[in-house]
Amino acid sequence: MAISSEPAPSTETEVQELKTAADTSVDGASVDPKRWAALLVLLVAAFMDLLDGTIANVAAPSMQRELGAGYSAIQWILVGYQLAFALLLILGGRLGDIFGRKKVFLLGVAGFTLTSLTAGIAQEPWQLVVSRVLQGAFAGVMVPQVLSIIHVTFSKKERGTAFALHGLVGGLAATLGLAIGGLLVQWNLFDLSWRTIFLINVPIGILGLIYGSKVITESKAPQALRLDTIGVVLATVGLVMLVYPLLQGRELGWPTWGYVSMVLSLPVLVLFVMWQRRKTGKDGSPLVELGLFRTRSFSSGLGVNLIFYVGMGMFTIGWTLYMQIGQGWSPMRAGLTSLPFCVGAFLTATTSVMILVPKFGRKAMQVGALVLIAGLGLYIWVAGEKGADVTTWHIAGPLFLIGLGFGTVATPLPLIVTSEVPHKDAGSASGLVNTNTQLGFAIGGALVSVVFFGGLVGHTGASVDDQAPRLRQELVASAGVTPGEADSITQAYRDCATERAGQKDVAEVPPSCATPQLTDERVAPILAKHGEETTGVSFAASFQTLLTVFIGITVVVFFVMFAMPQRLRQEDPEEDSSDSGEATPASA
Repeated sequence: MAISSEPAPSTETEVQELKTAADTSVDGASVDPKRWAALLVLLVAAFMDLLDGTIANVAAPSMQRELGAGYSAIQWILVGYQLAFALLLILGGRLGDIFGRKKVFLLGVAGFTLTSLTAGIAQEPWQLVVSRVLQGAFAGVMVPQVLSIIHVTFSKKERGTAFALHGLVGGLAATLGLAIGGLLVQWNLFDLSWRTIFLINVPIGILGLIYGSKVITESKAPQALRLDTIGVVLATVGLVMLVYPLLQGRELGWPTWGYVSMVLSLPVLVLFVMWQRRKTGKDGSPLVELGLFRTRSFSSGLGVNLIFYVGMGMFTIGWTLYMQIGQGWSPMRAGLTSLPFCVGAFLTATTSVMILVPKFGRKAMQVGALVLIAGLGLYIWVAGEKGADVTTWHIAGPLFLIGLGFGTVATPLPLIVTSEVPHKDAGSASGLVNTNTQLGFAIGGALVSVVFFGGLVGHTGASVDDQAPRLRQELVASAGVTPGEADSITQAYRDCATERAGQKDVAEVPPSCATPQLTDERVAPILAKHGEETTGVSFAASFQTLLTVFIGITVVVFFVMFAMPQRLRQEDPEEDSSDSGEATPASA
């Protein structure tokens, strides 16, 4: 730094003016005129990633039919993206710190766009699987740069707004993914069917590359960091051993090796932590800066984030099953039904970060958790009261309250977790936040197998038993069968319904449902009507159980929030002298 030859300020006013000018120059975001344009590119990229995480679920039946793909291939098309994404987040964040966040972000966008194209033109199931895995990997490189660029580009006064918009986009993408996917598949634009859900990313990605290269300012860690190769290997192996069994457990029937893998992942991750400590003392270039966990806002915020997204992972998957399979709604209708959630999240996403949390601290988030609990409780009542006759209007109120609570709790978390992170570790911290979120979703998805499907067979049997007297009467009166035949048909119908409820793929028809007495044209329409009622009631009961567990998880979140700082730190993180160069982003 050059030594100024200007005379020292002689008045208090001059001192204050120089201090203000210094603050403006040090806080690089306040002098970057392109920061809001850059935020637009970042948010669009985040939206594409979050959308692709859910939108493929809607198009899975079309993919399976048109490509002739087996059930396992479809699972890899869905799970491969999530697995690759989760594994690359920590590495992707650190690559941004080392080589430049803008460069790595644009590399991720380019790869994501290219693999979206290859997915859209795939002709064989294996081609689509490879494209989806690579697409998830490039998303894992791209996404961590979003939070880290926001963290180092915006001033402390504007950062809250930027994070609020990021949280809002996340909520919209997660909920609108179903509706958008349903529309694209249903419209069948240019006779491309499911391919449009991937090809639509191509023009958006190209525009993002062109525009992002012009408006995003380059930044990186001020001191030269080295890539921790051993740390990358240990983290990847540990996360694969933990996350893969969680993602694929139900589809594989929860094999013994899955539990063994999850248990053995713990010593691998412990070894990773030990290596990070050694790496820190050796050259100061660990993959993860363990010193961040000594910061209360970082460690407690990650804890709240993990537990909260376990519940959200359960809710997101369970809600989709309840709407599309239990109630038989189309993906488009199910997606549009989520609009009250979006409205609620929109109302609190910005106010929680800009007003509520800065003014009331963690108390605002705890109130949000209570509102979320109220919405879940109301949903439990509606699902039980209406059963198979539930409508979009019946669940609009509960979803609105859940959205309000979600926006108040989830949106401030990235800001709180990264609020005291030094700029040199922004990428690494961002990768940890995103990995933490994905791990929460994976655990939540695994719990669906236990919480939702675990009781589905029992709920189905109970539902059939409740309607059995009516079914027998209707079979005798309308189908013209004898009372004895009606009893036999009712028992066969019960066996079919319970066996179908216990299958891994609930859309698959088991052999017991194809018996002649159930497919007889006289009884088939009657059984189909009762089958819809059975499915609706049984799925509603399972969803009630899931919502009850989510309430318990939210109660835990409420109390864990007491470990968080009472107030959000409003100052920029203090940097040591070696980090002062981060105040002004590196030139592009």
